[in-house]
Amino acid sequence: MTSEGREEALTCFYGGSFNPPHLSHVLALSVVHARFDVARVLVVPTYQHPFAKELASFDDRVRMCELAVGWLPRVEVSRVEAELGGESRTLRTLEHLAAAHPRWRLRLLIGADILLESSKWYGFDRIEKLAPPLVLGRAGVVAPGAPTPVLPDISSTHVRALARARDWTALEEILPRDVLAYVRERGLYAA
Repeated sequence: MTSEGREEALTCFYGGSFNPPHLSHVLALSVVHARFDVARVLVVPTYQHPFAKELASFDDRVRMCELAVGWLPRVEVSRVEAELGGESRTLRTLEHLAAAHPRWRLRLLIGADILLESSKWYGFDRIEKLAPPLVLGRAGVVAPGAPTPVLPDISSTHVRALARARDWTALEEILPRDVLAYVRERGLYAA
């Protein structure tokens, strides 16, 4: 479908803090591959969080994403938000990608929990037009329009709390092994 004048297959934009990426993130990409004909999934770590959340360094989060999902087919971990610089805004990043790749059919991949937060997002109505959301249900999330849960209730907030407590056994259950090794080696989330 990439011949001149024809639209390319689906490109999913999967943005987030990924602070750190966990098994629910990996499972989300597996669900997308199982359900949709995707040319690529761009995993896009936030460069500078718009809500001023404290994050591990951008380079650490990119590396953890590569370790967590880089082995999956048609998955690319993108540094586009660092290239754009400044405060990360999904709309700005999607507009940049749409201009740079006009043949891409963009879709925004989100968990159902984002449905509860969309009013806080800058230009969510424009995002919906530019990259209509693909919403994956998440256990424990009740929101209007939320699909059946396919993702476990794992949060990066909980992962960071377990890392601070040095509960490596619990983390083995919810972090990809290479991400856990990286977190331990680098001493991330210890303080």
